[in-house]
Amino acid sequence: MFGSANLNLMIKSARGAARSLVRDFGEVENLQVSMKGFGDFVSKADLAAEESLKADLLGGRPTYGWFAEEGAEISGEDPTRRWIVDPLDGTTNFLHGMPHWAISIALEHKGHIVAGVILDPVKDEIFVAEKGEGAWLNDTRLRVSSRSRLVESVFATGLPFGDRSNIDDSLRDLARLLPRCAGVRRWGAAALDLAYVAAGRYDGFWERGLRAWDLAAGLVILREAGGLAESIDVDGDIFHDGEIIAANSVIFEQFANIIRN
Repeated sequence: MFGSANLNLMIKSARGAARSLVRDFGEVENLQVSMKGFGDFVSKADLAAEESLKADLLGGRPTYGWFAEEGAEISGEDPTRRWIVDPLDGTTNFLHGMPHWAISIALEHKGHIVAGVILDPVKDEIFVAEKGEGAWLNDTRLRVSSRSRLVESVFATGLPFGDRSNIDDSLRDLARLLPRCAGVRRWGAAALDLAYVAAGRYDGFWERGLRAWDLAAGLVILREAGGLAESIDVDGDIFHDGEIIAANSVIFEQFANIIRN
């Protein structure tokens, strides 16, 4: 399906990790779960998926670095390349039996994300992209939406929870945006939010308080589908700041102005 050896390795690794996650999801009530922070959980399934991905990805490319949600960062012999991985994006959805979660894998080369894979095993949807080669959902080429009117547009975000400090910012964002759009969704998996903007299902997405593994794969898929993305801070950096505004190119400026106001 795809020519790149790295991308095929990413797809194979994601599908391998997905098999055990799908089995555990079917028995979610029996999962042993530990508290990782207020409102933020980690399951044995999560950790097992990361180990599976690490074995496959570093087994296939042993000189690459590794940066993932649960385990320690690994500096590879090749300092220019590293895997950025979220083994289970949408952990809380998973643990509550909600079928909206994904495996996210990105490849970074010299500080730039050059390939991304987001696999939603429950819906059998795999979003993939390589820099300069376009973005795909299964066998279909992806393009962002072409909607130009905010009043017809649907946006996604992630709302802070527990003791996170940016609740006021999010409430102000919603107060400005809701009267001017067709709706805002909060589905709890940032990687899929970005993939859905790439697929034209959402017209835009914004969120604060994210990490590189939440963003990396979705960012290259979005951009290869024709979308735009910037930090909420107009002079900022998406990965350093952990925040993003993403949309199709037609409404991006209008949308960004509302969030940045």
